[in-house]
Amino acid sequence: MTAARFLVVLDADSTLIRDEVIELLADEAGRRAEVQAATEAAMRGEVDFAASLCSRVQALAGVPTDAFERVRSRIRPTPGVRELTAAVHDRGGVVGVVSGGFHEILDHIAPGLGVDRWRANRLTVYADRLSGVVDGEIVDAAVKAASLREWARELQLPQHATIAIGDGANDLEMMAAAGLGLAFNAKPMVRRSANLVIGPQDLRAVIPLLP
Repeated sequence: MTAARFLVVLDADSTLIRDEVIELLADEAGRRAEVQAATEAAMRGEVDFAASLCSRVQALAGVPTDAFERVRSRIRPTPGVRELTAAVHDRGGVVGVVSGGFHEILDHIAPGLGVDRWRANRLTVYADRLSGVVDGEIVDAAVKAASLREWARELQLPQHATIAIGDGANDLEMMAAAGLGLAFNAKPMVRRSANLVIGPQDLRAVIPLLP
């Protein structure tokens, strides 16, 4: 097996895909406006991400698990995502996604978008309904950065051979850990902290930056 030349790690919601999955799930509970406002505050870095996620997941309590299929059908891949992942693979790279969203959605959409490995939160279920609690460790900013470092070690890649792409405050540690941190469709504080800002909402803009 040929050794990887580089690693690209993306956030999922509003980066790999155009949607915020927790907001689509909140639609099923009739609480989208409430959850959307809390998500935006968390992405701007105004509140602690883990605490905010727990609060937003509580709003999903009682949503039936068959909602996952309806949500997956509504997911909109970000323009250019398949072209980007194909370009990464063509150049000998690996694509990872680390998300504050949920495995219940990402497990179904990531392979079709060319993602090689991914990590996200899991939702607890009781009697075929969401319990309103996150199962296990929350994927927050620290876990995102740790995931990038872990995958780079597994692939025997140095830091300078990694690229991180994100939009929210919880992506900043991951972007700082990478050799190149790209702000994509990003909040102002993320744009200020990134090595480069990708303007158009099309991931093909990243391709010229690949090694």
